[in-house]
Amino acid sequence: MSAKDIFHNTVRSALEKDGWTITNEPLFLQPSQEVTMKVDLGAQKLLSAEKGNQKIAVEVKSFIGLSAISEFHTAVGQFLNYQVALDKLEPERILYLAIPTDIYQDFFNDSFVQEVIQRYQIKLLVFHVRKQEIVLWKN
Repeated sequence: MSAKDIFHNTVRSALEKDGWTITNEPLFLQPSQEVTMKVDLGAQKLLSAEKGNQKIAVEVKSFIGLSAISEFHTAVGQFLNYQVALDKLEPERILYLAIPTDIYQDFFNDSFVQEVIQRYQIKLLVFHVRKQEIVLWKN
């Protein structure tokens, strides 16, 4: 079993503070007989009777390794694979990549990184580590 990201519990707490209910930890996806994947968190939130349940899946990334671009490659690959699986298995669930505020400000503002995020429609959940709060939902 793969290890949880060091900010896993931070993001879980931030989601709960924001009114989300954690429904899966991890969210298992099996898009084919040979392939099984685990997204860090599955959550849902009742918005209103008219809108019904909103469901999300969240992949948490810390970006604390030696190379931010290498970690970005891994995160984008995972995001794309998870998105294909979710489209097949749970198309109503929206996938987010959760990243700390400092990485968002220092690395994700790079023009190349922004181009990749736009091209592949990567949705971001930006969280404050110490406050354990969500500071930005970027669709």
